[in-house]
Amino acid sequence: MPERDVKARAQRDKREGKAASTQAGEFVREEIEHVREGKHGARSTQQAIAIGLSKARRAGVDLPAPKRGKTSEATRKNAERALKAGRHPKKKPSRARSRATVSALQREEKTAASPTALARQARASASRRSPGERSSAAKRAARTKGPARRKAAAKTAARTRAHAQ
Repeated sequence: MPERDVKARAQRDKREGKAASTQAGEFVREEIEHVREGKHGARSTQQAIAIGLSKARRAGVDLPAPKRGKTSEATRKNAERALKAGRHPKKKPSRARSRATVSALQREEKTAASPTALARQARASASRRSPGERSSAAKRAARTKGPARRKAAAKTAARTRAHAQ
């Protein structure tokens, strides 16, 4: 069950006109925190991300399921099921099933949320996108940032460029 403040942050992102993936990012961040805190583990960083995305869809974030061919058919079907669950009135989750899921995740290791694992995942994910796609994503992010945060980001970028030389 996502925490109340996570839902509130996602709703604020929606009001600000941010993309569904940004709204879902709040749930992914929460999931990474859970793994770090030791609430449960994850087999891989991708699994932790997938759990967060599923929670986001079930909480009503309008994040579409991946297109055919992008992921396995089972993953796509699960995403569609979560999306449908988020659009319709909620049934109370099965206590036995919830407990079984949590106990299975508690047996997994916690390294999936380490800074190294997250950095590896981010690099791998970025390398699958073209430079044009990466550029347009950055421009889209800058548009919804607002002047103060854009200025802070520009300063950080300048520092990074200076450090790289």
